[in-house]
Amino acid sequence: MNTAHHRRRLSATMLAAVLAGTGLTVAVAPVAHAAASDSVIKLPVSSYSAIAVDSVHQRVFVADSNTDYYLNKGVIAVYDFQGERLTTIQTPAHVSGLALSADSTKLYAGLREQIQTYDTTTFQPAVLAYTNTDTCGRELAFSGGQLYFTTPYSQYVGTCSTAQTYLDGIINGVHTRTGWNDYGKLKLEAGPGDRMLMGQPRNDNAADPFLAVYDTGNGSLVRGAARRFADSAGNGALDLKDMAFSSDGSKVAVADAAYGTRLLNTADLSDAANAYPALPAGATASSVAFSGDGKYLARGAAATGSTPDLLLQPADPTDSTAPLEFVFEGSLDGDRVAPRGMEWSADGSRLFAVTTNAAGSQFWLHIIQPPAVQYDTRFTGGLTHSPAQAVAGEPLAVRGKLEFDGPAPATPLKVTATRTDATGTHDLGTATVKEDGTFTVLDEPDLVGDATYTVSFLGDLTHRPATDVTHTVSVAKAPTSIALTAPAEATLDGVHITGTFTAQGKTLPDRAVLKVVRTDRLGTGTLSSVTVAADGTFTIDDVPRARREVTYTVSWPGDDLHEASEASATVFVRR
Repeated sequence: MNTAHHRRRLSATMLAAVLAGTGLTVAVAPVAHAAASDSVIKLPVSSYSAIAVDSVHQRVFVADSNTDYYLNKGVIAVYDFQGERLTTIQTPAHVSGLALSADSTKLYAGLREQIQTYDTTTFQPAVLAYTNTDTCGRELAFSGGQLYFTTPYSQYVGTCSTAQTYLDGIINGVHTRTGWNDYGKLKLEAGPGDRMLMGQPRNDNAADPFLAVYDTGNGSLVRGAARRFADSAGNGALDLKDMAFSSDGSKVAVADAAYGTRLLNTADLSDAANAYPALPAGATASSVAFSGDGKYLARGAAATGSTPDLLLQPADPTDSTAPLEFVFEGSLDGDRVAPRGMEWSADGSRLFAVTTNAAGSQFWLHIIQPPAVQYDTRFTGGLTHSPAQAVAGEPLAVRGKLEFDGPAPATPLKVTATRTDATGTHDLGTATVKEDGTFTVLDEPDLVGDATYTVSFLGDLTHRPATDVTHTVSVAKAPTSIALTAPAEATLDGVHITGTFTAQGKTLPDRAVLKVVRTDRLGTGTLSSVTVAADGTFTIDDVPRARREVTYTVSWPGDDLHEASEASATVFVRR
């Protein structure tokens, strides 16, 4: 179901037992992937248009757009916060956008030629207003005490993406055309402080789509900040999939399929000073939602394989706490988060996420509960390393232990490590923490001198970060050696010596050239240098100039990463 960094678990058997009496179809993955915070319901819909969450009455409404044919009826599936389906509302025509009144007493649903309302406790319908015909699907937003909705019109469903779309409203009970309009299926999002977003998806009639903020106070609609994103060469245009206000309304997060997650300042839609990290490689942004309590940001994506489709992380972009990662893959989960497919409960205790298969023909509702408790972590015992003498160019293991409070993690914790030397700080990636808390960071230092290793645990939504631990290692030059094989005696006709040169650590950029010095009773002199072969061997052939003892000394001066070495052999020379 997910491969998250969850630290709290509920067994698959227990979860199934809890929900068995509700009549739900609940997908429970194997224990290696199941988590207590994620239960899944297969939705009785074949398309998807909107989700609305009523935190007052604990209701979740999911709309089936069903716009393929103008006579189609629609479906609104209604669930409680535990995932039990309370009812299925059939609408008299296809249903698209959903919105809730400020007090959550009414659910507004966008139909083909009218706005329908439903009582959120009895689910009884009433017609709010008749509207211009919609053939493509509406967006609804309740903001500033008024209901706003889009009205796209196209004769053919296949041309809806480029249709002229109008922004309408029920202002003080009267159907009103606001005068705002543009091409494409415009998106709406209500936010705190009588704010509303309108965003334009990319389409053939909008090569550089816009995002705009509106003030909806006092029953009026006044456009504030607006932005298009392409540069002068036409690059970087917005590919809007979803948008959301932060809980205080000061920021706007945008799921941009071409860029990832944008974080903007609401006042002028400029880029925020701090951005969120990029989505995992291979993940394309599809949805975004802030929790009502201001703690979390959910980022939905379309991804394949083991790449996460959902990241649940702190809303503060400067908080480096590792996110919970969910991978949805297959008939039990769906394959990706649907565009505009996520909403939170007001208190931030639950995230409701709609997933879909790759074909977009099946849908699932995930009810995800972030952990309510965070546990402390700490490094204990410092760091050690082996071998005792580190040398440049050879493997080095740095070991330590991370202790954590609370229950055992569902998936192994990971620590990150860096090495700082004379050339700067180098990222060493992550190391997995074993069940007993121990971990090993592997490295191959490539510089002589002090190297300081820093190991960090950044925490996750269940564990608080630990204070970094550091360890300084003195990295020496790698040793080299020369071995000589020489005869005990020779004649003035010639001396033949063989040898082997060995260098540990990093491979030499070029073959070593050895200096050869001969010492006899007539003095000392330097002979021709010898070059070491690829296999490390070399030979010395000399015609001695004097009898008695002759000593041959072979040496290599070393380099920045290798020590010097020297060896001697003495031969007794006869006539």
